[in-house]
Amino acid sequence: MKQSIGILAALVILATVSTGCAKNPSKADAKSFTVGISKIVAHPALDATEKGIQDELAAQGLSVAFDLQNANGDVNTATQIATKFKNDKVSAVVAIATPTAVAAANAIKDIPVIFSVITDPVGAGLVGPDNKGQGNVTGLSDKIDVLQNITLFARVAKIKTLGYIYTSSEANSAASLADVKASCDKLGITLVEQTITNSSEVKQATEAIIKRVDGIYLTTDNTVFSALPSLIEVALANKKPVFSADTTSAMEGGCLIASGFDYYKAGRATGKIVADVLRGKAPADIPVKYITEPSETDLLIDLDVAKKCGIDIPKDLLDAASKIIENGKLTTK
Repeated sequence: MKQSIGILAALVILATVSTGCAKNPSKADAKSFTVGISKIVAHPALDATEKGIQDELAAQGLSVAFDLQNANGDVNTATQIATKFKNDKVSAVVAIATPTAVAAANAIKDIPVIFSVITDPVGAGLVGPDNKGQGNVTGLSDKIDVLQNITLFARVAKIKTLGYIYTSSEANSAASLADVKASCDKLGITLVEQTITNSSEVKQATEAIIKRVDGIYLTTDNTVFSALPSLIEVALANKKPVFSADTTSAMEGGCLIASGFDYYKAGRATGKIVADVLRGKAPADIPVKYITEPSETDLLIDLDVAKKCGIDIPKDLLDAASKIIENGKLTTK
């Protein structure tokens, strides 16, 4: 009898130890958090980024309530949102796009701020030249290879004069403009610039340059992309192709070529950074994430636009494309 009792006790202890080893959640995984997400404006790419962040934190098993805010393209509103997050003492702030990131970093010093899809975080003053997290701030950049994009555009559409529309007040657009100028100089392409201050000016800006250019190149300018359909309308009416660095927005059709990041995947990558911060890692210890993996990028070709503009797409480019639009239908390889 004593031997049976001893065996039973041993089994109970073993079961307890095994259970403890099988499930040992961190303290963070057992807590509840509030994450404030602020985006500068609503458009497909930023919306996809926001969704990716939410999905990644859910996949990470963290209990998170979200306070989703949209600045509707207004920098003053972005500052008000940042102040709200500070006063509400959220667990972390995620700022999507440069204006909201700068507003959050300026207003908040005692809560982690994770920026997402920022073209030039160093130039925006969010981090130092070493691209490491700084103070309570770190995040993810969506910097693109402008020279590669314009080289491809020139090859396919025989671009000699390039139109570029951008928002003068967006730091990311100013940084991209320098890359566009340098690329055009290197390729012997004439650049025609047109600035805007808000989305209502996009159509008029396109009309102002469309007769003087062979095509329009767009970097990741949030104000422009919030009014992308009006730009495309003018361009296609004049049979001029558009090359977009935002593949997510281009999935609605109208851009000859789009080469850049999958913004949903960028959101997932941002969500991983947020999860690390919620679990206790200091932003200063997290280097800025740059998207460099081919699996995180997309190449989209719109054959309907090619036909309308009288452009033949090379076979090697069609073979390389991850997304193709034809007869109004999007196919993903």
